[in-house]
Amino acid sequence: MRAQFVLSEIGVGLRRNLTMTFAVIVSVALSLALFGGSLLMSDQVSTMKGYWYDKVNVSIFLCNKHDAENDVHCAKGAVTEDQKKQILVDLKKMPVVENVTHESQDEAYKHYKEQFGNSPLAGSLTPDQMQESYRIKLEDPQKYQVIATAFNGRDGVQSVQDQKGILDNLFQLLNLMNRGALGVMAMMLIVALLLIVNTVRVSAFSRRRETGIMRLVGASGFYIQAPFIAEAAVAGLIGGGLACVGLVVGRYFTIDHGMDLSHKLTLINFVGWDAVLTKLPLILATSVLMPALAAFFALRKYLKV
Repeated sequence: MRAQFVLSEIGVGLRRNLTMTFAVIVSVALSLALFGGSLLMSDQVSTMKGYWYDKVNVSIFLCNKHDAENDVHCAKGAVTEDQKKQILVDLKKMPVVENVTHESQDEAYKHYKEQFGNSPLAGSLTPDQMQESYRIKLEDPQKYQVIATAFNGRDGVQSVQDQKGILDNLFQLLNLMNRGALGVMAMMLIVALLLIVNTVRVSAFSRRRETGIMRLVGASGFYIQAPFIAEAAVAGLIGGGLACVGLVVGRYFTIDHGMDLSHKLTLINFVGWDAVLTKLPLILATSVLMPALAAFFALRKYLKV
C-alpha cells in the first residue's frame, strides 16, 4: 500500500511540474552526455598516445657537403665514415635504444619524392642534397633527452630531432578541447542541479497541505520525503537514459557508419564499443544519485519534517 502511494505521488508530481521536469531531463541528458563524451575523449587520447608514442623515432641527421657550407653545426665538414661508424657503435651501447635504422641519402630522396613529389622544390633537389640519418627506436619514448645530450654538437651531426614533440602539440590540443568539454559539462551540471532543487521546492510547496496532514497523522520523515526524492531520481534516470542513447548513437554514426571515420581516418586507432559500454552504467548511476541527493538536501530546507 505504501509503495503504491509513493508511486502514485511520483506520477502526480511529474505531471504537475511537467515543464520543469522536462527542463530537468534535458539538462541532465546534456550534462551527462558531455560527461560521457569527455571520459571517452580521455580514453581516445590515451589510446592514441599508446599507439603513436610506440611508433615515434628519434632521428640523428648527419652533415652532408651542402650543410658544411651553410650550417654552423657542420662547420667541420661532412660526416666521415669513421664518424658514422662511431655514432652507430655508441648508439648500440646505450640501454635506452631498442633498435637503430640507417637511412641513406638515396633513401631519404626517395621518401621525400613519395611524400612531397608535387612540391615545386622537389624538382630542384638531388640525392646528394639530402641528409643521411639514423632512426632510433627507444625503449621509452620519454628518454629522448638522453640521445639529444649524447649526440647534439658531435662532429658530423647536424641535428637530433624527436618526433614525439610534434605529437605532444597534437595531444595538448586534444586535452585542451577535452577540458573545454568538461567545463561546459560542469556548467550544465550546475544548471541541472538548480533546476532539480527548484522543481522539488515547487513540488513541496504545491503539496504542503498533504504533507502537513501526513505529519499530523504520524508519517515518518522518510515516508514524506520519498515521493519527492523519487520524482527527481526518475527525471534524472530518463535524462541519463537519453545521454546513454546519445553516446551510443553518436559512436555508431560518427565512427562506424554515417561519417565512417574508422575507414576515412585509418591512422587513428579509435576507442572500441567496450569503452562506450563501460561508461553507460556510470552515467545511469550518476543520473539517479545526483538528482536524488540534490532533492534530499533541498527538502531539508524547504520541507520541514
